[in-house]
Amino acid sequence: MKKVTGVFCFILFVACINNVTAQTHVLTVDSFIKIIRSNHPAVKQATVITQQAAANLLASRGAFDPALSIEKNKKTFTGVDYYKYNNAELKIPTIAGIELKTGIERSTGLFPDPQLSKGVASYAGIELPLLKGLLLDKRRAALQQAKIMINRSEQEKATLLNDIFFDAYKTYWEWVASFKLYNIYGDYVAMAKKRMRLVKITYEQGDRSPADTTEAYTQIQNYELLQADALMKLNNSRFGLSQYLWAENTVPYLLPQNNIPDTLAFSNNFLLHPIDTMAENIALNHPEIKSYNFKLLELNIDRKLYFQNLLPAFNIQANILSKEYYQFKGLNNSYLTNNYKFGFTLKTPFLFREARGNYRGVKLKIQQTSFLLQEKIWAIQNKISAYYNEAKQVQLQINITNAMFDNYFYLLRIEELKFAQGESSLFIINSRENKLLETKQKQIELTLKYLKAVYGITWAGGQFR
Repeated sequence: MKKVTGVFCFILFVACINNVTAQTHVLTVDSFIKIIRSNHPAVKQATVITQQAAANLLASRGAFDPALSIEKNKKTFTGVDYYKYNNAELKIPTIAGIELKTGIERSTGLFPDPQLSKGVASYAGIELPLLKGLLLDKRRAALQQAKIMINRSEQEKATLLNDIFFDAYKTYWEWVASFKLYNIYGDYVAMAKKRMRLVKITYEQGDRSPADTTEAYTQIQNYELLQADALMKLNNSRFGLSQYLWAENTVPYLLPQNNIPDTLAFSNNFLLHPIDTMAENIALNHPEIKSYNFKLLELNIDRKLYFQNLLPAFNIQANILSKEYYQFKGLNNSYLTNNYKFGFTLKTPFLFREARGNYRGVKLKIQQTSFLLQEKIWAIQNKISAYYNEAKQVQLQINITNAMFDNYFYLLRIEELKFAQGESSLFIINSRENKLLETKQKQIELTLKYLKAVYGITWAGGQFR
């Protein structure tokens, strides 16, 4: 059974190697990120966020669109025309809170409304809040917040892209690490089989014991077992990479079998830049922090609006009147004092409990958001420092491991010379070789860990775009 398993793994390995070497395509990390940037649905979703904010801004501006209204009333009773009333009015809201209006009205009949001018009259006037709504009202607040939301949506988009690209980079380097490990095991399998052939020849010549052939074959099985596990991890990493692969028509696809990673880029030569400037500029550059700041601006608009609600509603309306169709002849003091309509409305609650509750609530929300902002800044600074510290320590471990690898390689070569002279055993050689392989595995694991830490610094600083 063990022999069948070994043969199967070897055939599978040869098939994979032949498939790769037939026609290989190196998928570099930059090409991989370019595919994500162009086609990934999450990246497109990030663009939709800003488009939604732009749509909300357009809707908020709609509150200031000019509006035309037409009113028509008629009453006839027992054959008597009581009244007929027609009014066409155009209202123009302004950013300043003043509402301009103009219109033409016609009032006829035996019993018209005494507040109306009989016949045709035209008018032009304004409506102005003097207390509540003078500095800010719901329409202006919604417009200001929609403009801020455009900026905040850009930061939400940047945050989403920052997370996507960080996960993509980690997945790519995991694929590279599993590919390298799989190929290293393949090299060791080939090396163990070569040694097995040599041992078998010396055994047939009577220079080696049967235990040496068993020792050599056991080493082959050990490497084949490791390679089979590495193949499983390699395939899983390919599936993990495929979740980021989308065609232009937003159709996902699996990573082609002939695609191999850029193993030359898999190294610990990525420079560690000082993090002092990055940590200091978090409040200016990090998208999540910017998003919090824009949220505070939105809440401050709510605070100003709710403060306005603590005031009574006192609105005035003033119209200039004219007979017929806009016959404003000689607009002077005498005309204005004899052709006008003026009025005001005053409305105020006695206790203002709703207004006071809303105002107090938004102040508490601002305070809560400010606390969250400070906590977020501190958390990001610590995260950057943690990744930087990890990268520095892993870099030190890599240097130690490289020195260990050189030492184990030297010891293995010495032992092989002794074995050729009959002064050592295959067991010791296999032990030396296993140590060398373990160190090589550790090198790959530490390099992957180092790359994740380096990219983690960039991600924690919110710099992936």
